[in-house]
Amino acid sequence: MRRKSAPSNSTAGLGELPPDGDPPIPVAAGDARRSAIAEEQEFLDLATARRDGLAAHLRAELSSDALDAVERARQRLLRQQYEELRRARDGLVFGRLDGLDGTVRHVGRVGLRNDGDDGEPLLVDWRAPAARPFYTATAVDPQGQARRRHIRTTGSTVVGVDDEPLDGTATTELVGEGALLAALDQRRTGRMSTAIATLQREQDDIIRAEATGPLIVQGGPGTGKTVVALHRVAYLLFAHPKIAEQAVLVLGPSPRFLDYIAQVLPALGETAVVSATCDTLLPGIRVGRDESRLLAEIKGRALWQSVLENHVTSLLPRPRALKLRWAGEFYVIPAATVAQALASAVQGRPYHRARTAFAEQLHHILADAVVAQREALMDEMEEGFEDILARVDRSMQQEHPVRRATGSDVDGLFSEEEVESLPHRIAENAAIARFIEAWWPSLNPETLLRDLLTDRTLLARSAPQLSAAETAAVAGEPAPWASSDIPLLDALADLLGEVGTPPPQGEFVADHARRQRDWVYGHVVVDEAQELSEMQWQMVLRRCPGRSITAVGDIDQAEAAHRHTSWAQAVQAVFRDRWTAAELTICYRTPREVMDLTEPVLKMAGSRNAPPRAVRSAGIAPWVRTVTPDELAGAATEAVRELRQRWRGGTVGVIAPADRVADLRAVLSDVSVLTATQSKGLEWDATVLVDPRGIAAEPRGWNGLYVALTRCTQELGQLVLAE
Repeated sequence: MRRKSAPSNSTAGLGELPPDGDPPIPVAAGDARRSAIAEEQEFLDLATARRDGLAAHLRAELSSDALDAVERARQRLLRQQYEELRRARDGLVFGRLDGLDGTVRHVGRVGLRNDGDDGEPLLVDWRAPAARPFYTATAVDPQGQARRRHIRTTGSTVVGVDDEPLDGTATTELVGEGALLAALDQRRTGRMSTAIATLQREQDDIIRAEATGPLIVQGGPGTGKTVVALHRVAYLLFAHPKIAEQAVLVLGPSPRFLDYIAQVLPALGETAVVSATCDTLLPGIRVGRDESRLLAEIKGRALWQSVLENHVTSLLPRPRALKLRWAGEFYVIPAATVAQALASAVQGRPYHRARTAFAEQLHHILADAVVAQREALMDEMEEGFEDILARVDRSMQQEHPVRRATGSDVDGLFSEEEVESLPHRIAENAAIARFIEAWWPSLNPETLLRDLLTDRTLLARSAPQLSAAETAAVAGEPAPWASSDIPLLDALADLLGEVGTPPPQGEFVADHARRQRDWVYGHVVVDEAQELSEMQWQMVLRRCPGRSITAVGDIDQAEAAHRHTSWAQAVQAVFRDRWTAAELTICYRTPREVMDLTEPVLKMAGSRNAPPRAVRSAGIAPWVRTVTPDELAGAATEAVRELRQRWRGGTVGVIAPADRVADLRAVLSDVSVLTATQSKGLEWDATVLVDPRGIAAEPRGWNGLYVALTRCTQELGQLVLAE
């Protein structure tokens, strides 16, 4: 932080130097622009040198070997700090706040300490409370700030600044409008990038919201749902160390989507993150086939949770008297004692942990029975011989005075040490372990679920809520697992519990979490959350029972087979009414010309929501070409060629009905050809929408068409089949 005189607004709206052919800039404005750029270049050079110095110091610290666990833990922390600094080279500094009191704070990708003793940071981390006015200050609520400056850089060079006075003279509703629109106009690369320099107030409010309960964020196309979700992860890991200790789980709709966002969190310096889809959450389990929408809907219902709970409960052993053999003798444990131990063991425990708890009790019960039976036997044997034994004992003491030995080998009775060690010896006995395994067998969730789903009689008895036709449809499925089976497997795995606890593997917390099905995360973020079934929501809740969950999505883009049409319906089974709603209302990505097409599509989808308000225009009207089916492949090829030429350096995507994708991929091998569902969450500079009526005719097709229309950032073309 620096102090200087209060800023003037003479540089408001400064941008890059104009390219050749643009109108000349007034001399005074040009001088002010060059001066501002030079000033920020000086600061960027200072911050870069400081970053390089800190990185070099950390690199030297990491060059020495760690000799013990404490040093290894320290080096893990240092390595995280080093990686954060290393990734912060691009976009190190992107903002500045000029306070009404004359203070100046620069905001950047990471925080940097000043090279002095004044305790003031040289650069404020964007996640720190001191940086929040950069995203939230307005002319109505300046939060002690006089001006906000957005700094645009390319590599280590400042190429432009945009000043935004906070005294009411600016009329824009956007934070850093120039920087935001410049970022939106950049060519798409096929990978999402960070947006910390251009976050808007409604986005920042959600990013910094409390993480004490479920937060459901509704946002239409282009409102930055995914940007908000990922930057919220970075913020929470920075602001809440306990969350970082447990890692954050990010759930996306598809592997393609996860690849699209893969660079964002590492670029923000975060490594305590596990990315997955619901299909990949179970280690070692993979989806092996597609399934019908009917079956996906049936197996996604919340009823399966109670069905599986009751089924596992039915497999618990029933109390009865147990006859056990130890050291050649048989011991009978009464049924009442077994029932009491069984009830205590199953209380709040999954199947296998309950068995372990019961076995521990049984070992002690058997040990007590062995000791009691030995004592009773010795009492019986000694009856009538006390006087003889006493005389012999006195005689031996007089002739050979020695220390009295005790124990079963001496007098037939157990010593205290033997009594104490007996349960452990029983636990190590292979015959006892085999007896318990036979009476309370280990169960495999895959085998158990397959047996349940393929046995029509058992399924009908276990799930009476299903109709006869639904039961027959489920029982008639082929062997490989489908997507809707994964939540059922997860539920069974949770109800059964692990037979043993696998040792942690990997250096970082994310490595441990990724390999353990039952890992409890500090926070879970769900993107495209409107697609989750009720059973998939149960998967989410299991991984974060503390309910520190952020879910983002657009209920109007829901295409899954599940029947919910509102967030209240979607999360009722897991959260009831204990969740907080938030909304993103401004569309930044999709141009106004395209968003104007969406309102009638939303109405056809049955939505009562208005589409988000677009704040930018591409200046290009969406176009439509009518072709015959025979002309479709050629027309698509030509449209893609034109758009790739027009948007050179960017990306073009093709979206088509599912039954046309294969043929189009055959002629468009070098461009993404996807269904509406597959395109969800992705974006291109230009989109070719093939046969929109065909997309609308698919299940929940109007929702799919709404998705397909809104994937472009610049230009939309449609190829309509002639009727």
